[in-house]
Amino acid sequence: MSTSPEQPSALESDLAAPALASLGLAPWVAALLRAAADGVPARAAAGAERRAARVVRVDRGRAHLATADGAVAAATRTLAGRRAGVEGALVTGDWVVWARDADEGPAVLARLAPATALVRRVAQDDLSQQQELATWVDVVAVVVPLDVEVSVSRLERTLAVAWESGARPLVVATKVDVVADAGAERELLDRSAAGAEVLLTSKASGAGLEELRAAVGTGTLALLGPSGAGKSSLVNALVGEEVQAVGAVRGGDGRGRHTTTARELVPLPGGGVLLDTPGVRGLGLWETADGVDRAFEDVAALAARCRFADCSHSVEPGCAVTAALESGELPERRWRSHQKLQREAAALAVRHDERLRREQARAFSKRVRLTAGPTRHR
Repeated sequence: MSTSPEQPSALESDLAAPALASLGLAPWVAALLRAAADGVPARAAAGAERRAARVVRVDRGRAHLATADGAVAAATRTLAGRRAGVEGALVTGDWVVWARDADEGPAVLARLAPATALVRRVAQDDLSQQQELATWVDVVAVVVPLDVEVSVSRLERTLAVAWESGARPLVVATKVDVVADAGAERELLDRSAAGAEVLLTSKASGAGLEELRAAVGTGTLALLGPSGAGKSSLVNALVGEEVQAVGAVRGGDGRGRHTTTARELVPLPGGGVLLDTPGVRGLGLWETADGVDRAFEDVAALAARCRFADCSHSVEPGCAVTAALESGELPERRWRSHQKLQREAAALAVRHDERLRREQARAFSKRVRLTAGPTRHR
């Protein structure tokens, strides 16, 4: 008498589904999801089948999940999630374990700690807080429009954030078809990119689009740049249809309307995922000292040749940076930009330490109160 083979669990079926593979699910990420699902407390799952999904969009308190069976909307904060110990806000790109709670509907029970995270700084009272723009990103495309004068300082700042994410930075120049001297623009971008590959693209002519598709591969590519840079047009060109609204660009300064209002994952035909972000006017650094060094590898290489390891690059003899400035090898503008970002990163580190000190002080006071017990009044 033959017995029927054991049916795979819902989680295993999800991890083998083409739908999640098309969203960049790699075998090693699948292994992490299995471990995360095994770690969900029984009382949190309440007998519901644990499933796998990727967050494709987060807005208005709901996380839109791509699952093996289609789209599912889950509340970002649920009782089931709190029981499971889910901490922190969900972010577009997250890989999660979820279940359909009998009372609350779809609920996220585990969020994988991201291997890469695109982070910026946002003002919060007198200090700062970090905001994750996207997670599990393989390539960060810094989008630079060529229909207006290139802001080299903005490019350098954005590259510092991209390097710090842990993903591979890529400079994508758009609207190359309107430029009189594409070679000169490439030379400018190559000098400022510090080791990052530069692609010149045009939706109108199709230039550079195949190279950009190849850069995505089967991974996730995040588009980062200001409004009007042509990010939505790039998405539409790579997908092959109009999936993103495209706004008009204002003459003179090249600024566009925010046609992308939330970060959203867009699958590509043949594999790979694009993550379009809203135009970012101000990109504050967050713990990006390493990112600044990577974005200014030429400056770091010069500093390594200085006679003294603690050279301030001002009055010391044998300073390779000063010599490069005097010879013109290192442009004065680039050196000033490097110094500005280094000062910003250093100041942020001090302010971040102050925030940690305050949090630790509050936690210590709470422990003291709990240890002392209730105060007795005579």
